[in-house]
Amino acid sequence: MKVLIFGATGMVGQGVLREYLQAPDVERTVTIGRHATGARNPKLREIVHKDMSNYAAIERELAGFDACFFTLGVSSAGMKEADYERITYGLTLAAAETLSRLNPGMTFIYVSGAGTDSTEQGRSMWARVKGRTENALLRLPLKAYMFRPGMIEALDGIQSRTRLYRILYRFFKPLLPLLRRAFPNQIVSTREIGQAMLAVARRGYEKRILEARDIRAVVGA
Repeated sequence: MKVLIFGATGMVGQGVLREYLQAPDVERTVTIGRHATGARNPKLREIVHKDMSNYAAIERELAGFDACFFTLGVSSAGMKEADYERITYGLTLAAAETLSRLNPGMTFIYVSGAGTDSTEQGRSMWARVKGRTENALLRLPLKAYMFRPGMIEALDGIQSRTRLYRILYRFFKPLLPLLRRAFPNQIVSTREIGQAMLAVARRGYEKRILEARDIRAVVGA
């Protein structure tokens, strides 16, 4: 299997990359982002691409893939809706539309979030934009799946690049064992997300939108 990863320097993206470099059936992994991850592996190739809204310059390098894992995203904190939509919707669709043309029918897995608003009409700005993004992806000629994790536990030395998330994680880390017991279907780890994405790319899944409980079910957690 040949796979693309967008956003491999982020917390979820790091977990995804780690799992795929260890998977024997993933023969080639290509990351695309504004910065290289710095990882070293014979089956890894990194494409540093500054303009994530336009892929004309590297289109020839984006053909021939079986799956794409889109983990690129930003926090909506302090952002106006137009700016958040330009990044969340605009950059995601720029990649997905290009890939759907170059690799029609490929598996495209998008990391959304718990609470995403599929109606696009709710009060929460980020949830509306995420819902709009999900709906647009589901209309493309792709095998598109939406992953909606709740709270994410970072494993294997992985850290979020977002300062607020790092602070919150330090605060909640001692409580995670208790929270996992109390809310087993609300917390997933970076390892579980990566393994679940790979499983869905291999075999598909009965649902196109996977909540945290579905992500855990895919890997038998």
